[in-house]
Amino acid sequence: MSETKIALVTGANKGIGYEIAAGLGGLGYRVGVGARDATRRATAVGKLRAAGVDAFEVPLDVTDDRSVAAAAELVERLAGRLDALVNNAGIPGEMGPGWLQEPTTLDLEVVRTVVDTNVLGVVRVTNAMLPLLRRSASPRIVNVSSSVGSLTRQADPDIEIGPVMAAYAPSKSFLNALTLQYARQFAGTDILINAACPGLVATDFTGFHGPRTPAEGAATPIRLATLPDGGPTGSFFEDDGVVPW
Repeated sequence: MSETKIALVTGANKGIGYEIAAGLGGLGYRVGVGARDATRRATAVGKLRAAGVDAFEVPLDVTDDRSVAAAAELVERLAGRLDALVNNAGIPGEMGPGWLQEPTTLDLEVVRTVVDTNVLGVVRVTNAMLPLLRRSASPRIVNVSSSVGSLTRQADPDIEIGPVMAAYAPSKSFLNALTLQYARQFAGTDILINAACPGLVATDFTGFHGPRTPAEGAATPIRLATLPDGGPTGSFFEDDGVVPW
């Protein structure tokens, strides 16, 4: 089996996901670009290849069981294993004026849609890819979260955490808790799993508001995807260190 490390990044056709794929590719990884949109996926892979990255397309809708299963079969056929899985795909859900999702007026269908992508999608993809990860000598899983999922920061009136987002923020708290459960199950194995906060990045996800570039937002996920053996697991990181739960 090839010594080249293999990574899969979900939601990798643009923004932070694309930069994670580019960064891992720059480190010598062969990178699967997971994305739903065929045109954007092909464009992203073309750009990555033009930059010297060994990239391949992975049609992937994280909310669809069949799509996820087909993606796992494709990665197995093309690469035979997986060394790093970055669960980056995520959505904010429908927002009101001022980027508000107030709990008192929240449409439950918005919550269902957000959780299906941001949480259940991570479970679908992780579990489908787990047999391939177990074939790696140093498997790494990174769940791209957000500091708005930090209950500690949300509860502190002295910390500016942004507007009320009663669908998106709890979905990231859920994802953080899920990351811990995986870490507990993986204890004593070579699998390291962590959550990463990219910070407020200017992408279409944020309406291009934010002080950070996609490349800056990708730095922590890339670091966690390439941790050495014996590195941390079951933790939540941003550029400056550990994020409180």
